[in-house]
Amino acid sequence: MTQAVEYDVVVLGAGPVGENVADRTRAAGLSTAVVESELLGGDCSYWACMPSKALLRPVIARADARRLPGLNGAVQGPLDTKAVLARRDEQASHWKDDGQLAWLDSIGARVYRGKGALHGPRKVVVYGPEGEHWSLTARHAVVVSTGSRAVLPDIPGLAGAGAWTSREATSAREAPGRLAIVGGGVVGVEMATAWQALGSKVTLLVRGGGLLPRMEPFVGAHVAEGLKEAGVTIRTDTEVTGVERPGGKGPVTLVLGGGERVEADEVLFATGRAPRTDSIGLETVGLEPGSWLKVDDSCRVEGSQWLYAVGDVNRRALLTHQGKYQARIAGDVIAARAQAVPLMESDRWGAHSATADHAAVPQVVFTDPEAAAVGLSLAEAEQAGHRVRAVDHDLAAVAGAGLYAENYRGRARMVVDLDREILLGVTFVGAGVGELLHSATIAVAGEVPIDRLWHAVPSYPTISEVWLRLLENYRAG
Repeated sequence: MTQAVEYDVVVLGAGPVGENVADRTRAAGLSTAVVESELLGGDCSYWACMPSKALLRPVIARADARRLPGLNGAVQGPLDTKAVLARRDEQASHWKDDGQLAWLDSIGARVYRGKGALHGPRKVVVYGPEGEHWSLTARHAVVVSTGSRAVLPDIPGLAGAGAWTSREATSAREAPGRLAIVGGGVVGVEMATAWQALGSKVTLLVRGGGLLPRMEPFVGAHVAEGLKEAGVTIRTDTEVTGVERPGGKGPVTLVLGGGERVEADEVLFATGRAPRTDSIGLETVGLEPGSWLKVDDSCRVEGSQWLYAVGDVNRRALLTHQGKYQARIAGDVIAARAQAVPLMESDRWGAHSATADHAAVPQVVFTDPEAAAVGLSLAEAEQAGHRVRAVDHDLAAVAGAGLYAENYRGRARMVVDLDREILLGVTFVGAGVGELLHSATIAVAGEVPIDRLWHAVPSYPTISEVWLRLLENYRAG
């Protein structure tokens, strides 16, 4: 028997992005239903951000300690892999979502567990795990926040080979003896960092000429140097053309272009993402199943008056924090439209526009060394037609870096818009730079004039003194 229920807002997907939409709409007094077919909290909580960073934190802490005289001798042994994995399990809540359910209950959101799909305008049908069947109608908005999934390339022998994706890489119960990783992006380099330190012999196979190709070129070079020093074998300009693993168990053989073969105990493919929109009923509202959903800056799907898409599904920035930002924007927009409050659409940085998706997206890569960037790279700024200048500084020349670690290596760059004298982008690579990034994000998002940045005095002796050095370099021409 179908139960028909009406809400102001129906949210498809209860990862951190969907949860944030529900939080904003409930805070505005709108009744809200949330539909989830897996664990409340989504990939970030159980198979991405939290478990991956739990794996990486001991690795980075040990690396930092090894660069400090007086401490390095005490941390030369191997990591306690069992203890690291146990802490990872705690950070992933042992793959149980009781806490997430309690939080959603506490804000007054109604949770429906099951597979949800659109069934025409403003309608969502939910099929529960035990035969339940609900028909939900949204008075004001349906929000798609179903996220993305890892994509395996079309390579002979890969289907059925039991290859890892990011989910298996962050939830594995033990370190494989030999781990091959295909892909030189964020997932590839972070998992290479983690599993090499946890006891695996890692080989990183990269199709292109370097790592982290979406960041400034010097970033990938620094990260590659750190991985090689840790023992990772990196092979660039390398294409995997076949996979051999009969029965999906035992050693796996990767066939490379030219016929060379690489054997490993496990293989991780970190080669791309696709939206989880293939079975959510998009065809019932005139959209293509499996497609990315194009949205305007209010996160409303183009051509619709009631359908919104936030997080990975809109392909604006596949990052949890950026999806949560979009969720806050969309939640406020939905509430404003429901209450007939005029939107601040003319304000580029107003409460109803996800402008940061274009101009100020921050990202940290938790490798050794860390990489952190916000806004545009030099190449991106030039391609966008800006008249710019890149200003660089050696992070090792900053007093705080020398205190942070012996033989510190790193680099900083700011990309200056010469016409407006504001920052369009900032990039850091070096130990501990992730904590520098928010200052850069504020400078970029706030469009702080260079002359005003001179009055933001960095504390001495910290690594953040690099800001002063970058400004001095800019003035020196």
